[in-house]
Amino acid sequence: MKNNYPSILCAGEALTDMIANGDDTWRSLVGGSTWNVARCLARTGIHTGFAGGISHDVFGDQLYAASAEAGMDLRLLQRSHHAPLLAIVAQSSPPSYFFIGENSADLHFDVSQLPAGWSDQLAWAHFGGISLARQPLASTLVALATDLKSQGVKISYDPNFRNLMDARYDATLQSMVQLADVIKVSDEDLCGLFRTNDADQALRRLRSMNPLATYLYTRGASGASLLVQNEVWHSPTPRIEVVDTVGAGDASMAGLLYSLYLHGERDWQQHLHYAVASGAAACTAAGAQAVPLSQVMALYTQLQQPTLPDPLISE
Repeated sequence: MKNNYPSILCAGEALTDMIANGDDTWRSLVGGSTWNVARCLARTGIHTGFAGGISHDVFGDQLYAASAEAGMDLRLLQRSHHAPLLAIVAQSSPPSYFFIGENSADLHFDVSQLPAGWSDQLAWAHFGGISLARQPLASTLVALATDLKSQGVKISYDPNFRNLMDARYDATLQSMVQLADVIKVSDEDLCGLFRTNDADQALRRLRSMNPLATYLYTRGASGASLLVQNEVWHSPTPRIEVVDTVGAGDASMAGLLYSLYLHGERDWQQHLHYAVASGAAACTAAGAQAVPLSQVMALYTQLQQPTLPDPLISE
């Protein structure tokens, strides 16, 4: 009898955001770019696994409980007695943060310890976040992505730029872009990754690394674009009341993967609308959210109404 292993894998970091309240108190929130994507996908009912390492302490317990609550396959999640990975968020606007995680649990993720046959049913594997900027984990994940690609698994990648991604990250960026079938990037990511103020030029440089990939290019309140070889689709953002934008990029990535995986009958415009609706829905509540499908569908239906948005980028 076959083991029922995940259809979609998200591999990388699960961490705890320690957020300053401004009155000498702090609040902790579970998070991590790739973990957020896994939580969003699992909440839709897709059999999703998160592959990464977390600690055996109060922070790891919270991440484990949130993973279970979301419905993730927990067999690919590894726990160790190493320290937790923490993101210290001193202020949110403008963002000011740093990471504490020397020799932390995430760095000890070991592919060889995953159960036999775990990848047999994978359709997609998602990578990104700071996990690809932290050695030795970065090398482990690039090797995993390379191996899964050779097995016919489709690869998605969201660099999700953070300030530790300096010139030393360039080789990893090149490797992951060349492996990926789908790449999500924001205007802020592009400026950070290429150390420039010209996001459109940076996008052209990124696409030159892999012209055959599909690119989801998000621009906050200005909407998003989907670029597939020589064709481009645009979408505005739906009408919502924004609480905050934390986790919106992860939600839009999850939305695109959900749409591509379950709805092959949709065209590229519809896939884009669903990704934008997913990201927008996450902005309607505080913190990174895995919102109900009904809420995403309401915004998707709104975006499906005939519109003629102005082009967001020049080709």
